[in-house]
Amino acid sequence: MASGNVPLNPFSRGDVLAQTGAGASMFDALAIDSFGVPESVLMENAGRSAALVVQYLYRPNHVVAFVGAGNNGGDALVFLRTMASWGVDVTAVMVADRSASDPLLHGWPVQSVIHGVGVNDDLITRALREADVIADGILGTGTRGAPRQRETAAIRLINASDTPVVSLDIPSGADATSGATPGEVVKAELTVSFGVPKTGALLYPARACVGRHVTLEIGLPPLLESDAGCRIVTPQWVSGQLPVRETNTHKNRVGRLLIVGGAMGMAGAVILAARGAFHAGAGFVQVCSSAANRELVQAAIPEAIFIPADDLEALREAAAQTHAVVVGPGLGTGLESEIMLDETLGQGSQPILLDADALNLAAQGSISLRQVGSMRPVLITPHYGEMTRLAPKLVSADSRLDVARALAYDCAISVLLKGAPSIVASPAQPILFDTQGSSDLAVAGMGDMLSGVCGALMAQGLEPTIAGAVGLYLCGRAARISERGAGLMPSDVSERIPDVLLEKTDVRGNLPFPFVVFDAEADQ
Repeated sequence: MASGNVPLNPFSRGDVLAQTGAGASMFDALAIDSFGVPESVLMENAGRSAALVVQYLYRPNHVVAFVGAGNNGGDALVFLRTMASWGVDVTAVMVADRSASDPLLHGWPVQSVIHGVGVNDDLITRALREADVIADGILGTGTRGAPRQRETAAIRLINASDTPVVSLDIPSGADATSGATPGEVVKAELTVSFGVPKTGALLYPARACVGRHVTLEIGLPPLLESDAGCRIVTPQWVSGQLPVRETNTHKNRVGRLLIVGGAMGMAGAVILAARGAFHAGAGFVQVCSSAANRELVQAAIPEAIFIPADDLEALREAAAQTHAVVVGPGLGTGLESEIMLDETLGQGSQPILLDADALNLAAQGSISLRQVGSMRPVLITPHYGEMTRLAPKLVSADSRLDVARALAYDCAISVLLKGAPSIVASPAQPILFDTQGSSDLAVAGMGDMLSGVCGALMAQGLEPTIAGAVGLYLCGRAARISERGAGLMPSDVSERIPDVLLEKTDVRGNLPFPFVVFDAEADQ
């Protein structure tokens, strides 16, 4: 059950994998060539299922669909034919050289209008004014680069209308792999995708044009992780990953966490991290920070044990006995900070999270991420600026997905790359896409609190990649149910994490169709 009045989002029916545009095209070919699924059957299932969703949501009397070449245009024709068979007034705007008596129409008389640059614009505009829904079937997932002149003109006509727009598979003009929008792009109120979501629909700038994102099963073979490369972090998935406490336990068995950071004057960073750790279920938290911060830390978080940074013996003992370590919040980059980092890394092989100044020290060459990754499980949590310093050549050359994956593979570590959306990459698992982030989380100290949450999850036994994805979900969901908007503070988030941990996922979606596998509300 969701907390308060904020429904769980997104809905998923089990795990939801995602594919690139190229991956989706290859998988369609596999279904047709190796499994014997007729291409026309896939288009039939896609168009008819999309029509059912649109009919349920909009109850339209008049629908206009822009029909392009290839399978996306075929989906649009099936969509129109289905609507026509249900008594809906339909118009096909042909943005490609397709026959008005296409076999996919099964003989149904569908009114069609040829569209070209400046051709029939008045007639099409009049039809759009009368429409209750516009369907976008111009360009599909295989498209690369900016739309051509004819397609661009059609996209502009769609965007100039006030009528709700439904894109089929992905908004025309958006790259289905990278989310790039190199030219004009349809701005949809709803995107109905087929099989699995496409990575481009999850990434900005295209994500801002997707609207509500509904994915439908259309008869494709089951998709394996090895064929996908990406997974979407949904409430249903997170519920299966959360640590479970034994009834007969104690504080030292449910997660001992050491947090190292907080140079003089930076006590707030370790305080936020420690609060996040406790609220995420850590049973025992120690904080190693500048001795000057003792009074502030102990007053703000009396549940934590304080270790002064100059007591290296106590630091070594704590690092050797803990279940997981977080290093970096407010750490600084001076000599004392380097010593603290070196002493922490020299003890044990427990999972370690490196954030903030620990990453800046790595960028300066004080430590080698590759070497640390060879000795213990590692999660790093850089924002884009920190990633730029860590891997400048990767950042300048590749997409965010490629950057995170390449660094994870090169150093044998897990990489939580913060952003919109945040993602978690590892050497051998699918990239995990966060679904809960929002601009409300763009507040100083939020990353420190996230580090504490992820560290607590690692201390409770989650491996770093999963801990990073679950930590993102917990913090993002806690922000949503706080309902503080732009006034959100890290303390608001950490205080609501226990409420998120108590939520029960509801497997019922808002659409009454068993073929709906994913349903995400539009970005706010």
